[in-house]
Amino acid sequence: MRFGHPELLMALWPALILVPVFLVWAFRSADRARRALLAEELLPKLARGWNPGRRRLKAVLQGTALLLLLFALTGPRVGSRETTVKRRGADLMFAIDTSLSMQAADIPPSRLAKARRQVSALFERLDGDRVGIVAFAGSAFLQCPLTLDYGAARMFLEVLDENAVSRPGTNIGAAIRSAMDAFPDSLGAGGHEAILLITDGEDHYGDAVEAAEEAAKRGIRIYTIGIGSETGEPIPVRDGFKKDRKGDVVLSSLDAETLERIALATGGEFHRATTGELELDRIYDSLSRLEEKELASRSFTQWEERFQFPLGLALFLLLLDFCLPDGVRPKREWEGRFA
Repeated sequence: MRFGHPELLMALWPALILVPVFLVWAFRSADRARRALLAEELLPKLARGWNPGRRRLKAVLQGTALLLLLFALTGPRVGSRETTVKRRGADLMFAIDTSLSMQAADIPPSRLAKARRQVSALFERLDGDRVGIVAFAGSAFLQCPLTLDYGAARMFLEVLDENAVSRPGTNIGAAIRSAMDAFPDSLGAGGHEAILLITDGEDHYGDAVEAAEEAAKRGIRIYTIGIGSETGEPIPVRDGFKKDRKGDVVLSSLDAETLERIALATGGEFHRATTGELELDRIYDSLSRLEEKELASRSFTQWEERFQFPLGLALFLLLLDFCLPDGVRPKREWEGRFA
């Protein structure tokens, strides 16, 4: 036998002693009070059907019912059955651009802060899908492997900054390949794996579309989220803004065309990051249509609740106590005449 609330057993054991002690004390107090007010030989003449044994029986019924109610509260469990719970979902890798251009403030407070906020908002909407994070700039690395623990993934997300990847530049192709390598299926089962690429689209290596085609062969879809303006924004550095060798301020702009080509190559979608974040609804709808696979299964023993039996018995005893008269009734004047 097991108990759902074993801590209440600490209250049950004292009750086994205190309840009988209280009943004995109550009866003795009542007897003393009755003897102080009324002589013992007068009681049968004034009260018809006086039965001390029946009053004791009613007290036993009440005390036993109270103990049974306390026992029911402990949640007794007897018997068990094996239950297997399976969790299904998709595998989603978030590739987040942490290059210096993501510090541009055309989407305040910065493009990178916006990217983190959007990924966190998607985490809140997902349920049952495994998520992982790849950080990239001039190179890429796996920041968080695929996990069902959204809290842990969010912790990895919060520490992402422009110093996450030491190599400067933007290598979208490396980000896509790193995300593909993070999936457990080396050949790609197809349909249940997707990459969400969050970047301003500036690619300094030129092989992003080629990497996307490799992902398409494995059945992996890529959803791109473009962050930034197409008009261009200066990149803040310690001493002002980033400049080229000629001393001119470098402007970083959104390369929507590259991101569209990456998404189309894999059957995915391209979305622009907006202030209202309405694109997150469309992205979530698209992700919800991905095929699901069994991500985890767990077998556990489920104990059968048996509190109903002591509870039912306690109610029966209380009902019996209610129906059982105590046998004390004052005699009527006419009853004395015919006695």
